[in-house]
Amino acid sequence: MFSIEHEFDATIVTLVDEGTQPLGEDVIIHLFEDCITIEQYDARTDTVQKITLTNHQAQDLAAALDLPEGVYILKRDED
Repeated sequence: MFSIEHEFDATIVTLVDEGTQPLGEDVIIHLFEDCITIEQYDARTDTVQKITLTNHQAQDLAAALDLPEGVYILKRDED
């Protein structure tokens, strides 16, 4: 299950683990104009872990999900 919320400066996507036990913590993705952050609570350290991706890194990640093993360079249309 997931939810999508639109706020003033970001779109927030929350991924909720609905599988079998043990369930993972929710993953919260903030999509800003210039970057994307991914957050997840870590119960072992009682902290929220955050990763920040540039938009190009996020595009590379999205493409990688549909490609076989290998090394790739995406051609981008520069604005």
